[in-house]
Amino acid sequence: MVELVEYMVKGLADNHDEIKVTQDGTAIKVELSKDDMGKVIGKQGKIVKAIRTIVRAVGMKEGLKYTVEILDKVEEPDQDPVEQ
Repeated sequence: MVELVEYMVKGLADNHDEIKVTQDGTAIKVELSKDDMGKVIGKQGKIVKAIRTIVRAVGMKEGLKYTVEILDKVEEPDQDPVEQ
């Protein structure tokens, strides 16, 4: 299921290297950059709703109910904080 979601999201996003799709039980988590967030969600959430519908339909064939979560990729600071 992770491969399916990753394929769909990478088709929509520009920064393919910053996409991370993981599965935790029946929850599929998609981490991506802020630049690609709008492209994956779409106007009024239509694109992400379509992705969730496809995942739900495939999951029904397997007898499982999957959920798709879109997460903002947390950027790590480049340098250590300055000690004062």
